[in-house]
Amino acid sequence: MEKLKKIKLPISGSLIVLFIALIGVTAIFSYQNKNYFSYQNLINILTAASLTGLVAIGHTYLIIAGLNDLSSGSVAALSGVLSAILVGVYGFSFGSAFIVTVIAAMVIGVFNAWMVNSIKLEPFIATLVTQAIIRGFAYILNEGKAVPITNEAFILFGKLRILRIPLTVWILIVGFVIFGYILAKTRFGRSIYAIGGNKDAARLAGLHPKRIVLVSYMMMGALCAVGGVILAARMNSGQPSASINLEFDSITAVILGGVSFSGGVGNMGGTLLGVILIQAFNTGLTMVGVQSFWQYVARGALLLLALWFDYMRKTNREKKILQESMKNLK
Repeated sequence: MEKLKKIKLPISGSLIVLFIALIGVTAIFSYQNKNYFSYQNLINILTAASLTGLVAIGHTYLIIAGLNDLSSGSVAALSGVLSAILVGVYGFSFGSAFIVTVIAAMVIGVFNAWMVNSIKLEPFIATLVTQAIIRGFAYILNEGKAVPITNEAFILFGKLRILRIPLTVWILIVGFVIFGYILAKTRFGRSIYAIGGNKDAARLAGLHPKRIVLVSYMMMGALCAVGGVILAARMNSGQPSASINLEFDSITAVILGGVSFSGGVGNMGGTLLGVILIQAFNTGLTMVGVQSFWQYVARGALLLLALWFDYMRKTNREKKILQESMKNLK
């Protein structure tokens, strides 16, 4: 028992645990359904993970910075509906509709940042407000009806494959590489960690927390828009009811990946593994015939497990800091 108490879960240890968990999930569902561990299903898992993965990239930045966003599912749904209307009703080209949709989502990010920076709402409450408002607009735009997509370029965006791999998966991979590099290797990335660790200390060090919050929420809006357009292209329609609970899966993946809910700790590699694990788990539940309401229970349990791991990591970090402080005093 004393040895178990001494076990620590640093970031590298968390990644090892994620790998083991992913192997375990794959083995269990492959035993239940022989089609689970097949090339086509693995591609399906990655394709389905494209939306959650893009949103998880944004959540990684926000949660490391000590922020949050509960409006991501609503923004993705609105983006799908808006882009479909711009192309189908107003005759926009797919490229133009895509750009307008991303800009609109970034404006929503500005609104979130304004509530956090200017009227000092907690990010949880501020984005809960946005979640309701934006979901309402998603229904209002076409009176609650789905918007069919017939534009060939739009449909191709969701179906195009490069080297037998869907374009949406390539977008996800490129997104993780680019934003992972920014987070790990640039001044802006270091600023994200700084304000997540201690916002006041970051301000005294010459950083601008309000500006960083603004950029982070705008970036989150853009990622939600890209994900929403991808989903609309895959479904051949803009669905106002799409992406409900998207933020739930995204946040679970990020916390499972080692990002601390209290801010200041995490990396993009862990988030990537968390996203794959979440989608592999969700796909497996569906393939073995688990009823939808039990899937909610399973996802909730997975989030609880992620938060427990986060608590253990935080406790171990605090113990390590205390031990080092005591050594310095001697």
